[in-house]
Amino acid sequence: METINPSIEESWKSALSAEFEKLYFLELKEFLLEERKKYRIFPPGSLIFNAFNHTPFDKVKVVFIGQDPYHGYGQAHGLCFSVPEGISKPPSLVNIFKEIDADLGIPPPKHGNLEKWANQGVLLLNATLTVRENQAGSHQHHGWENFTDAAILQLSTQKEGLIFVLWGNFAIAKRDLIDLNRHHVLTAPHPSPFSAAKGFFGCRHFSKINEILRKEGKDEIDWQI
Repeated sequence: METINPSIEESWKSALSAEFEKLYFLELKEFLLEERKKYRIFPPGSLIFNAFNHTPFDKVKVVFIGQDPYHGYGQAHGLCFSVPEGISKPPSLVNIFKEIDADLGIPPPKHGNLEKWANQGVLLLNATLTVRENQAGSHQHHGWENFTDAAILQLSTQKEGLIFVLWGNFAIAKRDLIDLNRHHVLTAPHPSPFSAAKGFFGCRHFSKINEILRKEGKDEIDWQI
C-alpha cells in the first residue's frame, strides 16, 4: 500500500522495525485504507514519514512534539508546525517566528517551510501522522500515538543529551516517556494565539537550545530559514 507502506529512512526503520509487525500497526493500515476510500487524507502518502526521512535517527539533536497535522488543503507535509512554501503561515507558526525574532533577532521569514531545521537534526514530530481534510484530530487514537511514542522511547533509551521541546499540555504529557537523567526538556505553553501570551512568548527556547548544544559539544541550529 503506497500510502502507509513504511518507506522510512533506514536508521529509523531499524529502530522501529518491531512496530511495523504489531497488531495496532496492521489495524492502522486497514483504518487508513478505509479512510482514503471516503475522505481526502493529509499529508500525501509519500510525506507521512517526512519528519523521519529528513532527520535520521542517528542525526537527531532536538525533538519538537506536535499533536496532529494541519487539516487544510496543502498545509501538511509531515513536519510539525511547518507548511510548504507558498502556503500561508498558520497562527502558531507566526507566533513561533515572533519568538525567534524576539529571542535571536532573526526577522520572520516569508514562508513557513521548516525543512532547513529538520535537515540540521531537529525532529519535527507530530504524535498523529495523518488527518482527514478539515477535521482536526480525526485520526487520533487509531494507532499513530503508539508508533510515535515508540519513536520517542527509542530516542530516550538509545541516545543521550537530546533536547525535547514540549509546548502545551499535550506535548508536556510526553515527558513521561523521556529519561530526564539522560536528556534535556524545555516546556512552555503552546504557541497558539489562545495561549502564547501565557508564557510561550519570552520562553527564549531557541537560544536555550543552542546554549545546550554548545555545552554538549554539538553544532548549533541555524534558525533562519
